[in-house]
Amino acid sequence: MTRSVHLDVTDGVGTIRLDRPPMNALDAAMQDQLRETALEAARRADVRAVVLWGGERVFAAGADIKEMQAMSYADMAERGAPLQEAFTAVARIPKPVVAAVTGYALGGGCELALCADYRIAAEDARLGQPEILLGLIPGAGGTQRLARLVGPSRAKDLIFTGRQVKAEEALRIGLVDRVVPAAEVYAAALAWAGRLAGGPALALRAAKEAVDRGLETDLDSGLAIERGLFAGLFATEDRETGMRSFVEEGPGKAKFR
Repeated sequence: MTRSVHLDVTDGVGTIRLDRPPMNALDAAMQDQLRETALEAARRADVRAVVLWGGERVFAAGADIKEMQAMSYADMAERGAPLQEAFTAVARIPKPVVAAVTGYALGGGCELALCADYRIAAEDARLGQPEILLGLIPGAGGTQRLARLVGPSRAKDLIFTGRQVKAEEALRIGLVDRVVPAAEVYAAALAWAGRLAGGPALALRAAKEAVDRGLETDLDSGLAIERGLFAGLFATEDRETGMRSFVEEGPGKAKFR
């Protein structure tokens, strides 16, 4: 089977590269490869941070509509769980993840970008959840992750209308976190990931887990999650390194292994 999702690692940063020209349409095979690649990035010690990248022209324009058109209710009832599991595997990579969004990030492409911790978009990028125009709703996490990110009313506007959002509006509503010229998107994402790749891996993992799990529960439960993770870090070498460096050299100079 031809690989449509690749993992390339340089200096602690793993790039998960979508490679199914011309639009990176996410068919079932690509979804399965995405899950496999995300799990590989999660377990590899040489991957300290991750960039999601679709190439210079397009991030991902959505699902493979021709493939979906041929599917019955029974087919999708069986396929729905693996579809969501692929995207959840990306969201649960226990390392910082940044999406480098060029061109279109629509439907499943937008849902994939939502799985990242941070999103950098090109000035000419367009994002959206156009499933309603097909008589559907987002099925790879869009109804849940989008609402948590931009709020329920804005999420409903995008999902109900299926309209595409330009980069400027996406930045204003919090759908993306930074907008740069198209030629600079991947470099900006690499710089963001590279800065964190040299940080304390266990503390970064704990920070991501505390925020993500806390959003899924009430405040008291979230505080309990934070408390346990915070205390646990006192058993790590990174905590010893960071505090010793602070006392001896001042803040921000620690070199973590």
